Amino acid sequence: MSKNPLTLSAPTGKPFLEYQRDFDFPVSAVFQGHTDPDLYVQWIGPADLSTRTDVFEPRSGGAYRVVQSAGDDAEYAFHGIFHSVRQDEFLLQTFEFEGYPDIVTLEYSTFTELPDGRSRVTGRSLYPSVESRDEFLGNGMEEGMSDGYNQLDELLVSVAAGR
Repeated sequence: MSKNPLTLSAPTGKPFLEYQRDFDFPVSAVFQGHTDPDLYVQWIGPADLSTRTDVFEPRSGGAYRVVQSAGDDAEYAFHGIFHSVRQDEFLLQTFEFEGYPDIVTLEYSTFTELPDGRSRVTGRSLYPSVESRDEFLGNGMEEGMSDGYNQLDELLVSVAAGR
C-alpha cells in the first residue's frame, strides 16, 4: 500500500465524485505520466490488465481511445476528448467507457506543486446521474484508480532512476 493513498468522495445524492492523491514527485513528472502515451499505458487501471492506446492526443481538442485487456481476451475500451490541457496544471476531458455507451463523464484534474518536490492531483468527475456514478463505483472504479496511482508511483521511481 502506498504511503499516499487515494482519497475519494462520492456525496450522497450528487452526480459527481471528487478525488485527491499526493505524489512524492514534482508536478511535471506526474503530469507527464498523465499525458505521455508511453508512460500512461504502463500505469492506468488495474495491474492485471494490459493497456494500449489507439489514439492519444493530449492537447486541447485532441482525442483519445484506450483499450485494456485481460488474459481471457476480453477488452475494455474507453475514449474521449481533451477539452483543455494546460501543461503541469490542468486537464479537462470527457470519458466514455464503451461498455456503458451514452454515459459520458466530464473530468477535471488539477496538478499542484507541494513543498519538497512533491505534488497533488485533485479531480472531479461529473456524471449524467447519481445512478451512473454509483454503477461505476460498484464495478470497482475506486480500486482501479487506487491501483493505477500506486503503479504510477512505481513507474515514476523507475523513470527517476533512469530505468
